[in-house]
Amino acid sequence: MDQNELLSETLNNLKIDNANIIEQRRDEITKALNKEFAGSESDSTNRLMVGSWGRHTAIRGISDLDMLYRLPAFLRDEFVADGGAYKALSQVRTALKHRYPKTEIGVDRYVVKVQFGDFKFEVQPVFETDEGHFEYPDTYKDCWKLTKPRDEIEAIRELDGSTGGKARKLCKLTRAWKKKHDVPINGLLIDTLVHRYLASQLADDVTLPRLPILIKEFFDYLSELPKQDTWYALGSGQKITNERNFQNKAKEALSLCQDAIAANGKSTMNQKWRSIFGKCVPLDSNDQARATRLETFNYIDTEQFIEERFPTAATVSELAVECMVTQNGFRSGPLRRILETYNFLRPHKQLDFTVDTRDLPPRTELWWKVLNRGDEAKRRNQIRGQIFKDSGKGKHRESTLFSGHHYVECYAIRDGVLIARGHVDVPIS
Repeated sequence: MDQNELLSETLNNLKIDNANIIEQRRDEITKALNKEFAGSESDSTNRLMVGSWGRHTAIRGISDLDMLYRLPAFLRDEFVADGGAYKALSQVRTALKHRYPKTEIGVDRYVVKVQFGDFKFEVQPVFETDEGHFEYPDTYKDCWKLTKPRDEIEAIRELDGSTGGKARKLCKLTRAWKKKHDVPINGLLIDTLVHRYLASQLADDVTLPRLPILIKEFFDYLSELPKQDTWYALGSGQKITNERNFQNKAKEALSLCQDAIAANGKSTMNQKWRSIFGKCVPLDSNDQARATRLETFNYIDTEQFIEERFPTAATVSELAVECMVTQNGFRSGPLRRILETYNFLRPHKQLDFTVDTRDLPPRTELWWKVLNRGDEAKRRNQIRGQIFKDSGKGKHRESTLFSGHHYVECYAIRDGVLIARGHVDVPIS
């Protein structure tokens, strides 16, 4: 297959695989709120799905679902009065707690969060304005603010039509890149920058290229954007805060894209695109054959991947993991300092990994992964790579046994979602 077909299959792999479950929960929430506030059994009225789901730019593994619930107008005086913002959210929480008594449900400034294992709903009670916009509660300031999500939804819908479906495809592939490389850019900003870029191309009467070239040109565009904290959303002009810069990673992606395009039709093509978008890019027949030659090498590939076990938060922070190296008769020292001098470790050393948990929120769990790599790991059938839960102390001990470019990773999981990760290379000679 060529790269156009490959990216088509990639997009197919990015389709949300648990959409039926999400839709079921959405309808249950709607019905519970309609029963409480509207005296109705309807499971579809008075709600609007917003965010990436509402804009149809979400991908497989989505963890945050955003839903507006339209309150009856007669409640406005009660909820706009002093203390009304919290009262509105509190009543929504109570109604949902009746429906889901064992589910974790809480008020969080603007929304009510409902945690369903692999994903959560953020439900926001709103009043609709005469213009079709919405007012939502802010419990910190005890007021109601204006939001215009329909304008955002309409902006991407119109652009997608004008570009023959390329706008939403570009949004989804950019999300796959963000997930693969932990790019610090939120979903609304992705859609906004896709909109800004493609709209400018259409305004200049530029004929849009095929998807592989379009992706490359979009990464080039991202890499040249000014570094700033504030942006303004497509359609609505809503303020978007994105404090960390993504431009450097976009520049790296541009280089990877150039390599992938140059490999079109070659045996390395799939792996080149995988280096950009991750495992959603299918393997070619040769890669699949290599992946199944386990009997030839007489080892079992036991590696697990955190992305397949937990959904990933919109922004994944860096987790600080330190490693101290100890050997009888020698002074202990940090691994990073030893590698600055010697580039690798020798066998028979003790490694103690610790995690700095001071900045992690409450109810955060730690998970570890230790992966052995190289011919010796295969010969011994000791690939490892399983993901296991921390003992509760934020520490893990290993020993250097045999050569290979091994590594240790630690993951911070909160409410079933990956929020931070740390990586330590352990090269042994």
